[in-house]
Amino acid sequence: MNLKKIKRAIVSVSDKSNLESLLPTLKKFNIKIISSGASFKKIRSLKYDCVDVSSYTGFDEMLDGRVKTLHPKIHAGILNIRKNKKHKKDLIKLKIPNIDLVIVDLYPFEKKLTEKLNFKKLVEHIDIGGSTLIRAAAKNFNDVTIISNISDYKMLVKELKKNKGSTSIKFRELMSAKAFNLTAYYDSVISNWINSRINIKFPSKKTLHGKLIENLRYGENPHQKGSLYSSSDNLSGLKKIHGKSLSYNNYNDIYSALSIAKSLKKNKGVAIIKHANPCGVSEENTQIKSFKNALNCDPISAFGGAVAINSIVSKQLAIELNKVFFEIILSKGFKEDALKILKKRKNVRLIDFSKFDFTSNEQLLFLGNTFLVQDVNNILINKKIKVVTSKKPTSNQLKSLKFAFNICKFAKSNAIVLVNKNSTIGIGSGQPSRLDSCKIASQKALKYLPEKIINSVAASDAFFPFPDGIQELARFGIKAIIQPGGSINDRKVIQAANKAGLVMVFTETRHFKH
Repeated sequence: MNLKKIKRAIVSVSDKSNLESLLPTLKKFNIKIISSGASFKKIRSLKYDCVDVSSYTGFDEMLDGRVKTLHPKIHAGILNIRKNKKHKKDLIKLKIPNIDLVIVDLYPFEKKLTEKLNFKKLVEHIDIGGSTLIRAAAKNFNDVTIISNISDYKMLVKELKKNKGSTSIKFRELMSAKAFNLTAYYDSVISNWINSRINIKFPSKKTLHGKLIENLRYGENPHQKGSLYSSSDNLSGLKKIHGKSLSYNNYNDIYSALSIAKSLKKNKGVAIIKHANPCGVSEENTQIKSFKNALNCDPISAFGGAVAINSIVSKQLAIELNKVFFEIILSKGFKEDALKILKKRKNVRLIDFSKFDFTSNEQLLFLGNTFLVQDVNNILINKKIKVVTSKKPTSNQLKSLKFAFNICKFAKSNAIVLVNKNSTIGIGSGQPSRLDSCKIASQKALKYLPEKIINSVAASDAFFPFPDGIQELARFGIKAIIQPGGSINDRKVIQAANKAGLVMVFTETRHFKH
């Protein structure tokens, strides 16, 4: 087991809330304690013996506390290899005792970021001494035990009691891994903060950080393991009120739904998602109308999907929601009488996203051992809309065209979205051929809402490479099209639109989503 007896420990923690659970065990096994600053005062106030770092090293802390534990007597005591004769000789010569246990956490820099402190004050919350102690102890885990998180105090107490004041190599190695995870995470938060501050989007060395939120039942499929991580605390803005635990696929749908909800007008709109694709979106004046219009776009695909409601769910809407099987219902809140109705379904997940932070500046896509990074697509139309056909859009058509183009942002490419007023009536997405997407969107509209096809509008996430897509849409009665333009065949496409008597506008903004 390679047990190592602990005779001396250094304790220097920002979070002192649970020291009283640890100190009795250290005393029981006659472990001498070195400490500093507020940690020293706390330990003494709890009536335990403790030596101040300055007394131990013979060197007063300086630079307003920036230099306290950065001393050879501390780090040589931690870093020496116990079986190395030269190391042992050096320590004997300089009268430096071994330090066998390091209990240190880090200044809560990430928390301070949320307090909007000025740069000078934030810099002072970057931990140097703590990081150095943790890394030193973690490196020398063969001989030294490192505890870098308050949540591991119980494990340490159990380990010491089990091994009568010693720790096993298995325990020390586990704590070392946790410690290096912590320092890597901590440094990543700092580096990303500084890069953001000076607007470096793509540094030569890119570091990512994430906190484990939960281990999932499995990944996309039962044979794949999956977990959820977050690079910030914004996940706390998702409050699950009811239902079983969320899966990998559930979270994928949730974030797709929230992305669309964010783009809809405040307290208006409903989006239904299936396999991360919108299958119905509506932005009408009432909850019931928005929901029914979104559902009617593709009621078959909606089965087992996720629905996002950009307002507080009323009793009347809850009655309608309960008529359909949804895996997830997201909203900005639920009225009490609505909850009573919705909770009748045991497994449906009810989630309040009213406090969810939508802030995000970058998007990542992992490709094996490499990953792509890009800005989040926060733009709808980057330039002024250009009318390219003889017919001009009416104000109502233009409003519907912009709504349709917005939904295109969230449908997998190639995407075609058909809209009547402020509701989708057909969506074709994820096809290698744009013409196929036109056919799928039109056929779905014909199947579920044939009465709404005439005088509807269409949006395309990218340009039409050939006139055939225009001709297909015109055949079903679409009267106006919005698309980026930019094809070498734009002239032929415009001619086809004019021949069919359509309105067509170019945005010069593309919305691929792969």
